[in-house]
Amino acid sequence: MWLSEEEIVAAVLSFDGDQITQATMSALRQGRDPVKILDDLTRALGIVGKKFENGEYFLVHLVAAAVPVQKVIKEILEPEMFDKDEQRKSLGTVVLGTVEGDIHDIGKNIVGAMLFASGFEVHDLGTDVPAERFVAKAREVKASLVGGSALLSTTVPKQRTIVDEIVAAGLRDQVKLIFGGAAVSEDWVKKIGGDGFASSAPEAVSVAKKLLKIEE
Repeated sequence: MWLSEEEIVAAVLSFDGDQITQATMSALRQGRDPVKILDDLTRALGIVGKKFENGEYFLVHLVAAAVPVQKVIKEILEPEMFDKDEQRKSLGTVVLGTVEGDIHDIGKNIVGAMLFASGFEVHDLGTDVPAERFVAKAREVKASLVGGSALLSTTVPKQRTIVDEIVAAGLRDQVKLIFGGAAVSEDWVKKIGGDGFASSAPEAVSVAKKLLKIEE
């Protein structure tokens, strides 16, 4: 029996990691496109996020959904998508990371997976990344976009450091800068000289395409 999109969403809303993994594996065995499965998982997280914002869910629900989905994306879906990488034409090269002093990565990982699924080449530097590493990697891979995430208010100033270092390295005309994270606002990104702000993974993809003048 074909596993429907709604069953994958329901697995995420069960907050049961085993159910999420089993649903993902079943969909893959049935021949579902891993990119479509990623879309379903992301949609489910969007539902959880909206209920959290409305006060229907709490932080424990947010974590209970996001952590197993993150694991499924990294361990199951991304290898499947990378297997098809040779068939893809890249929309652009992205360097992504969580800023220095911050070790939160769930949102960043989902953004990276969605950017990859949308056709971008993504180089994820991980967490606690100094501005110099963003610059070095951007130069190495000839990045067209650099994205820095910050969840903590104490680490948000590191996004300004990334802008300053990109400018100092002479890469500002070559690289678009996009920032996000729970402690970040659009006004802040404008203030530090960034090019784009995203409050969610789908928005990050949309902003990236807009900045690079890629038609939706």
